[in-house]
Amino acid sequence: MATSVDTGEDASKIADTLRFPVAQGVTRAMAEQLGSWWEDRRSINEPSEFSLDADGTIRTSTYSSGQVGRIDAEAAVGMLTFYEKQRNA
Repeated sequence: MATSVDTGEDASKIADTLRFPVAQGVTRAMAEQLGSWWEDRRSINEPSEFSLDADGTIRTSTYSSGQVGRIDAEAAVGMLTFYEKQRNA
């Protein structure tokens, strides 16, 4: 899932291109509950990525303060495959 401070048409421009849910209209309070970092200057939540175990335990977290440093889909699949192999070993 993803989150965005954008709403309506602005959020739909991105959300409509994805195959997973996008929560719209995220506020600072919501970002704090999610564990995301909030940037006051632009009133946005910074990219924050988490992978969870089946029981909801956070296995990894990644925080970025801009466009660089986000995990890509291929890296995420590789990481999750590794954790799955460890769990089954």
